[in-house]
Amino acid sequence: MRSGSALRVTTAVALSALVLPLAATGCGSSDGAASGKITIRVDTFSNMGFNRAGLFEEYENLHPDIDIKEVNAAEETTYWQALQPKLSTGQGLGDIVSIEVGRIRTITESKAGLFSDLSHAPGVRPGSFYPWKWAQARTEDGKVLGLGTDIGPMAICYRKDMFKQAGLPTARTAVGELWAGSWTKYVDTGSAFQKQTKDKSLRFMDTGNGLYNAMIFGQVTSYYDADGELVYADNPSVRQAYDLAARANTSGMTAKLQQFQANWRTSFSAAKFATVVCPSWMLGQISQNSGPSGKGQWDVAKAPVPANWGGSFLAVPSSSKVKAAAQKLAAWLTAPAQQAKVFASPAAGNFPSSKDAATGAAVAGTRNPYFGDAPVGRIFGDAAKDMPTLIIGPKQGIVTGGISNALTRVEQQGMDPDKSWNQAMDDVEFAIGKN
Repeated sequence: MRSGSALRVTTAVALSALVLPLAATGCGSSDGAASGKITIRVDTFSNMGFNRAGLFEEYENLHPDIDIKEVNAAEETTYWQALQPKLSTGQGLGDIVSIEVGRIRTITESKAGLFSDLSHAPGVRPGSFYPWKWAQARTEDGKVLGLGTDIGPMAICYRKDMFKQAGLPTARTAVGELWAGSWTKYVDTGSAFQKQTKDKSLRFMDTGNGLYNAMIFGQVTSYYDADGELVYADNPSVRQAYDLAARANTSGMTAKLQQFQANWRTSFSAAKFATVVCPSWMLGQISQNSGPSGKGQWDVAKAPVPANWGGSFLAVPSSSKVKAAAQKLAAWLTAPAQQAKVFASPAAGNFPSSKDAATGAAVAGTRNPYFGDAPVGRIFGDAAKDMPTLIIGPKQGIVTGGISNALTRVEQQGMDPDKSWNQAMDDVEFAIGKN
């Protein structure tokens, strides 16, 4: 594949919240030197689930000579920004670095020299991953720079109590039928909810921006075509997704929140909205932010159409002083058994990027007690079977950010959708160097 070309893969938009500062030390921390142990620093963001699932402790018990130091940032966007000077100099990177899927083409196309080839690392089983996931981190010359941790098959999470008081069905199968086959039906359901809800302070969804992401990630072609050319400005499906999200943002059915910001997090426990566009990893966000009062009130229904939002990778810098040990740890963390454990952890919900794990009984049979004992393994597993593989390229995040900002202006500032769209096109062109 030529340099700069797009790849048929599924992408994501970065999460957003407060970041914890990343350590500025070089690779291979010497914290364990006094005890004779090898210290492996793992840089992560958001809730990747390894620690919550007990995997770091398990690995240390299996390997008494290893001490794992996780440096976690709560928010991917700022994590990525903090990573830029390290990627420029090659200094200060962890021994294992987490890369969000929307950033992986930047790594494979312009930063490949900084990372080691994991395609033949000890413990890595290429055939256990979804083929498209494995291909996401592959360079033009066949190196694989990242091992997939998870993917984000789509569902809709909803509040049963709020649906009931609005006169809507509450059983997950019946709820899914409300919008089956069309995101427009999802927005139409929102209109009905707002008309029928007895509590006029409630809103149907948190924000239309999440809806936009879901629609974009359910397409094959959005911002890039098969030849790797940017087509976002002229692709009607991109504008259609924007227009439907703008309709939601101007209709009074959204809570006017920015996802992953502090007020969005607190709004869950305050029970301000009835639905969230819900890739599998969103389960952890909802359960953590809603707290005990939300248990049993939230449930999970099938999304209108298959889509994937999210997924990450573990990469090992070539400069790591403990590269061999880091590669073995990265391989173990992304092996099918460990991916299944992360998904089964109620506070995570990260769906496996390993097809072996996804189709195994441990995942397929998983139910989530917080969400009314919903069969989340089956719901997300069925979505993973049918989701398309989106063509992405290195400027994916820039385009998404520009259009997301446009929708935020519409929702929170009341800007005319057409004017905001035009501003977004100018902003994106400037950011990618067209002007």
